[in-house]
Amino acid sequence: MGAAWLGLQFLVCAVLIAGAGFVLSRSGDALAEAHGWGRGWVGLALLATVTSLPELASGVSAVALVGAPNLAVGNVLGACVVNLAFLVVVDLLQRHQPMYRLASETHLLSAGFGVVMLGFVAMSLVTGRAAPAFLGVGLYSPVLLALYLLALRSVFAHEQSARQGVEVAVLERPAREDVRREWRRFGAAALVVLAAGSWLPEVADGMAQALGLSRSFVGTVFMALVTTLPEMAVTVAALRLGALDMAIGNLLGSNLFNVVILAVNDLAYTRGPLLADVAPGHAGTAATALVMTGLVIVGLVMRPQGRVLRVASWISVGLVAAYALNAALAYLHGA
Repeated sequence: MGAAWLGLQFLVCAVLIAGAGFVLSRSGDALAEAHGWGRGWVGLALLATVTSLPELASGVSAVALVGAPNLAVGNVLGACVVNLAFLVVVDLLQRHQPMYRLASETHLLSAGFGVVMLGFVAMSLVTGRAAPAFLGVGLYSPVLLALYLLALRSVFAHEQSARQGVEVAVLERPAREDVRREWRRFGAAALVVLAAGSWLPEVADGMAQALGLSRSFVGTVFMALVTTLPEMAVTVAALRLGALDMAIGNLLGSNLFNVVILAVNDLAYTRGPLLADVAPGHAGTAATALVMTGLVIVGLVMRPQGRVLRVASWISVGLVAAYALNAALAYLHGA
């Protein structure tokens, strides 16, 4: 199959995912108002889960149908790096002052759990086949799932505690039929994301062969960029709505869900523990995600006010540098 035809299919996947992601953001915001949910919680749990469907569909398809574990792991870890790099765009769009001056402290919990979960992944990648396993599944899989559930509960409890004593305005609730319509739109957009995400691995694998690139590089860079388009669309739409915490929560929450996807992929992979059967270079991507998450935590604690060249905070400069270094190493390692 020609590279041009594969590139066209890749572009179609990107357009479908981006368009559906925009619909998800609008419907998610409408549902938050209809049910009285906080925007931060919607960004972390509901939107982050749905916008990560391409990574889930792509990962399961890659290991179960294509037989490309490096593509699946590279996609998940690469998507984590891309999500963190997109925080730079969020920072750039905050023209008055860096986003870290306005972001909620709740994001420290999400980022902290992200460090712990990515740390388990990095250790499992480094130890390889020496990592403990049970019934063909790495023991890291149940640990990642437990940490994710604990993270959701902890962030929800923290937000509820922070909102105690704060008077919340009671808005007129929309009609029941309007709410049902929004749920139908939300479900339809989620199905489009799932379908395009399932199609993507086969196209990406064909591009890797046609261009002579490794599956690890294609998964870490190209495929990760496309499967994170829903997160990007939702984030930009949230910023247009003035919901900065929803935008940040969506990106950090997507990273938590992305790491859990590795556990799901591990269950779908029938040749043994997934992380024991992939290229060791993925540990570098996991380490990059750890460094970038650490930078975000530093920004949320220090809340820098100055901008480099009056454009973005120095935290954003560090995120860009880490992303560029990871892409270069992924290419050199897989070339």
